[in-house]
Order: sequence, then structure tokens, then C-alpha cells
Amino acid sequence: MDIQRIIDLVKETKEIIMDRETAGRVKEKGIADYVTQTDIAVQNFLKERLNALAPDVLFIGEETGMQHIQADSYWILDPVDGTTNLMHDYRHSTVSLALCHKKEIVMGFVYDPFHDEFFSAIKGEGSCLNGCPIHVSSAKRLSETIIGIGTAKRANAKENFVRFLNVYENSQDIRRLGSAALELAYTACGRQGGYFEGFLNPWDFAAGMLLVQEAGGKVTDWYGTTLVPTQGGSVAATNGQIHRELLELL
Repeated sequence: MDIQRIIDLVKETKEIIMDRETAGRVKEKGIADYVTQTDIAVQNFLKERLNALAPDVLFIGEETGMQHIQADSYWILDPVDGTTNLMHDYRHSTVSLALCHKKEIVMGFVYDPFHDEFFSAIKGEGSCLNGCPIHVSSAKRLSETIIGIGTAKRANAKENFVRFLNVYENSQDIRRLGSAALELAYTACGRQGGYFEGFLNPWDFAAGMLLVQEAGGKVTDWYGTTLVPTQGGSVAATNGQIHRELLELL
């Protein structure tokens, strides 16, 4: 498979994402859950191009939802991770694309068009930012780093904010970017020591999970169990050294 062609295709979505008129066409899917015309346009663009590139590989996208996949290989796409950010021109939105083969993520790409940062990972070959190798933070304790947080699910807000306070009190600080894929990418390149969220779908974490793992970090659910690329659930990603400490606070 032509990896450079895949990278080029993902980068071609920049023009679509930067169109503020398209981003302003919004539909509410649920409470604080939105889709813009940009999400749909990016998904349609990549689905068509990827199908032409690899017709035997099936496709899961956020705007198509989970499907019963029987094939060995399939793409997992979040066309715009950080849709609410995009709606407000907050400029922290990404395209997240992963390739799953036999229930294992083997490629992961997270593209931030606003800062021209392209994160990539190939299983067994490490992670890169704009072609340069990246590694997780060297922090050995939570008190030596900052931690990214995510606020899903909204129904669990009270319990989650207690967790945020616990982590805040035991770390240097906390951050919230509003894009799970970007949080995982920032964890992979060492800008933060870790990140956690109470519930993510596969298209939210699939690419970022491989980024963190290939950069030397660890990704599990809140109970320390390995994540399944076809199932949603809680996510905790760290540099590995602070993983146990973070899980104990969750």
C-alpha cells in the first residue's frame, strides 16, 4: 500500500476544513453532539479516494457509525475530530485515520491542518511528526507533567470533574483541547504526559492509540485492559511510566 499517497490524500482535506461557510452548516445529532457539512465532505472525499486506492479495504467512519465488520482490513475515520471547535473557529480540529488489520491497528494518521502538523505511525516503525521521529514524555511521576482531559460522557460530568480535580492536584496542571485524536498525538510527542476520557468511540482513539504506542507509551481503558478497535470505552494514554499512578486516580 502506498503510504505516501495516503498521507497526501489526508493533507488534501485542508481546503475543505478551512472553508468557514461549510463549517457553519451544522446539524445537531444529540446533546452537545454536532455534525457539520465539513465532516460529511471530508468523509465522502476520503472514502472515495481510499476506496480507489485500496478497494478491498472496508470503511468505518464517524458519520456512518459502527458496522458489523467481517473483513480482515478496514479504515477507521473521524473526518473532523473536534467538530465543536471547528464550529467556533477554535482551530484545534483534526482528521484521524487508522487502518485496522486482523483486529490490530497497523497505521495511524492524525492531521492538524491549522498548525500544519501531520502525526503518523506505522506498527513496528515508530511515530513521527512531519516526518521526524517523536517520543513520549520522560516524566516518571504525574507531578512532573501536565495531563490532557476529556469530558465525555456528559451524563457523568459530576463524577468526571471529581477525577479532574484529583488529577489536577497530583500533576503540574491539566489541559483540554476538545479533540481526542489531538490529545493522543500530543501525548505521543511528549507535550503532555498523558490523557484520559470516560468514553471514546474507535474513530476517536484508533489512530492516536497507535501514535502513543509507537512513540513508547501505553494505552488502555481505565482498568488497564487493552482497547478493542471495534468497541468504544474509557481511554487512558500515558508515557507508560505514570500509567499506574494515573489509573489509581481514575
